[in-house]
Amino acid sequence: MSRSGADLALLLLGGFRCLVDAAHTELASRGHADVRPVHDFAIRAIAAGADNASELGRRMVVSKQAAAKTIAVLQERGYVARDVDPADARRKRLQVTPRGFDMLREAEAIFDELRERWARQIGAAQLTELEAQLTELVGAEPVRLDTPGWMAQDLGEPV
Repeated sequence: MSRSGADLALLLLGGFRCLVDAAHTELASRGHADVRPVHDFAIRAIAAGADNASELGRRMVVSKQAAAKTIAVLQERGYVARDVDPADARRKRLQVTPRGFDMLREAEAIFDELRERWARQIGAAQLTELEAQLTELVGAEPVRLDTPGWMAQDLGEPV
């Protein structure tokens, strides 16, 4: 029996959720119980240069207000800090704290462990082939949250 396109989308989403949920659970056991997946995305965006609420909102495709709320939570929990901009003392820049970088390192290690678990489950060669096929379908560039419709644009389709 052939699967539908919607089934494929849900299967891919299920794989994503399986990895993210397992990573979240393991991250909690390693001292970061207060981190949610959206926090990881936000901290990565801040580390990559989103140094204010407007830029973070653009990169996460949320409103400036939603980004500001996420920043407040991350700041309260010690994952990010606001520092004075050396070029403009009136401006505060977001910076990832050592605790934030520690969480990112832990998350990377956990995802590597989960990948190894999948390799043991289906076989290393099969996982490598799956990754190659997904790369063929979606491209080698990392998925960006700040570009909705990026795939349709690559295909020349309207967004």
